Amino acid sequence: MTSRVDGPPKVTGRAKYGADNSLPGMVYGHVVVSTIAHGQVMAMDTAWAKSAPGVIDVYSPFNPLKLRTATSMLFGHTWVPLQDAEVAHYGQPIGLIVAETFEQARNAESLIDVTYQPRPAATSLRDSLDSAEDAPPTAQGEPPVVVELASGVGSIQEALAASPVVVEATYSTATQNHAAMEPHSAIAVWESGELTVHCGNQMAGMQAAELASALDVDASSVRVLSPFVGGAFGGKARVSVAAFLAAAAARALNRPVKVVLTREQVFTATANRPETLQKIALGASVDGTLMALRHDSWSGTPMDRSYVEPTSHTMTPKSYAIPNLAISQKMVPLNIPPTSIMRAPGEGPGSFALESAIDELAVALHMDPIELRLRNSSTAPAGSDLLWSSKHLEECYRIGAGRFGWTNRSPEGREDGDWLVGMGTATAMYPAMRFPATVMITLRADETAVVSTGGADPGTGLLTVMSLIGAESLAVPADRITPLLGDSALPPGGLSGGSTGTASVASAIMIAAAQVIDDLLGLASSPGAPFAGQEVTYTDGRVHADGRSTKFGELLREMGRESITARGSSAPGEELTKHSFSSFGAQFVEVRVHKLTRETRVTRMLGVFDAGRIINEKTARSQIMGGMIWGVSAALHERLDIEPDGRPANGDLAGYLVPVNADIPDVDVHFVQYPDTLHNPSGAKGLGEVGTVGMAAAVANAVYNATGIRVRHIPITIEDLLD
Repeated sequence: MTSRVDGPPKVTGRAKYGADNSLPGMVYGHVVVSTIAHGQVMAMDTAWAKSAPGVIDVYSPFNPLKLRTATSMLFGHTWVPLQDAEVAHYGQPIGLIVAETFEQARNAESLIDVTYQPRPAATSLRDSLDSAEDAPPTAQGEPPVVVELASGVGSIQEALAASPVVVEATYSTATQNHAAMEPHSAIAVWESGELTVHCGNQMAGMQAAELASALDVDASSVRVLSPFVGGAFGGKARVSVAAFLAAAAARALNRPVKVVLTREQVFTATANRPETLQKIALGASVDGTLMALRHDSWSGTPMDRSYVEPTSHTMTPKSYAIPNLAISQKMVPLNIPPTSIMRAPGEGPGSFALESAIDELAVALHMDPIELRLRNSSTAPAGSDLLWSSKHLEECYRIGAGRFGWTNRSPEGREDGDWLVGMGTATAMYPAMRFPATVMITLRADETAVVSTGGADPGTGLLTVMSLIGAESLAVPADRITPLLGDSALPPGGLSGGSTGTASVASAIMIAAAQVIDDLLGLASSPGAPFAGQEVTYTDGRVHADGRSTKFGELLREMGRESITARGSSAPGEELTKHSFSSFGAQFVEVRVHKLTRETRVTRMLGVFDAGRIINEKTARSQIMGGMIWGVSAALHERLDIEPDGRPANGDLAGYLVPVNADIPDVDVHFVQYPDTLHNPSGAKGLGEVGTVGMAAAVANAVYNATGIRVRHIPITIEDLLD
């Protein structure tokens, strides 16, 4: 197992994140946000602020920066601040103060007098269900309503009515914030008409293109640098308010501008995972064979309807073999901050409802929850003839049950002194995807190689994977590989999202390595070269011919070359017409609930995962552990409370609860390794998000096993468990 190549600079403080940079002549921007949830800014009196010490200028809808609505290659239109006076949510950016110091900019905010014309605001999902609309088609083009019925069945209601055993319930999940350690920030500088932006993001090339669109400049004139990212989870996939404002202000002032959102602003001026409401009905025969499933979902969405949490369309039609299926997805426009993708979008909250319902069905059938799941395990998504390329979920459950001691579980839980103890389980799955990626490999005369692409490593371990796959493909030691990421000037490396990074980049590395070796051999046998006219081969970092061999660096030096470079590209192709692809897993949790205080503690966790080839078990284990902890956090901690006036009641890290070390026991992770080369040449499948899926349901199922109380919303609180 290999330690992270970026570990030493991070733990020693040598790693420079976006806001760590400092440029000569740099000034500081502070974002001003709205204090109403809906209405219009009628006036902003900035005279006192502009005359305050150190203040350079104050920008607003009445003194706007030169920006326009941006277009993203993945997300469509992107909202850009200060373009009009309309207010759609509390905490919406409505101004930017630029001063010589951060303190001067921040203090000047109190000198601005804002006049609003407020309008009624819709901030509650449940109170606004009457305004629900059909969600737009999913990213895969699926309509909001999908119905698959067996021959001779007229409706999903008919299929449920014919089922001997039916469970039906409503589940809900809370609004969540990504809460990355690094707040959104940007430092922008223009030189000779070209812009450089230092900021944390998940795809430098896409950020550069989106910024260019908003600034109305050529994309080639924008460079985005993000060698280190302090957490993202989907929250830094799009250009941040900080980057838009810093770039435009730097152009207006012809000085470098630094903008860092406050922690409170991160909760309103970036994006959240929306609240969801889900109704599930499951029908089965008395032997546990599933006969019908209906899953209706409602998701909050901002007034621009820019994102909907697809809880019905993700895991539900893929997990189980069900002859009759009906799913629907609606959105409820609200005056809430932007919503966006967050770790396991759709699958995360969707699996809580689905896997809780499966557990309820197992109770109704008096059947072991694992037996019920495996009896109905799917071989392909519903309505598809494309079988899973590989699926070893049964082995995951078999190994997990043995390691966790599942046979010792009682359907009624057990007692241990003052504690009620229960076990829960759930299935995890997340689609195995990849994005087009291009990698550049440079062999150097000093016997080292540089592997570079414009993607990002927001803590996922991709830099280390690049080093290992580069070393394997070039047949050299890993310590001779220098991986480079996070620069839009490098070849496009795909988005660090959707658990796609390793599969996307590793495949491109393999192609680039083969190409650079071919080019090296061509150079070695060219006229005037050491092996001119001979048949040459390459192994272990050496060129061989006619009983002689030389290191590639020696060859380059003999040829008077400092380096040789080649590129390789890889993208999804015809495999998508032959198979369906997914990672799978089995989640196990033990909880203890105190008899008197109803305090809930997770005491044991185990996840067993089928994610193809595991390239580096150390970083892979870290990714899965993070995902499992994320699921515990959703189950017991995280909830962003929105007041009726649209104000977040707990929009900071003091009130927004996330787990600390004391909340998390030792986490056991096991991989069943079956490389899936039908998916991509490296055999790896995504694992950054599958660790999250199902965990919240497993916790809730364990709580039920311990207490006999079924909680159908998360997070679960002490109040939910009071008798």
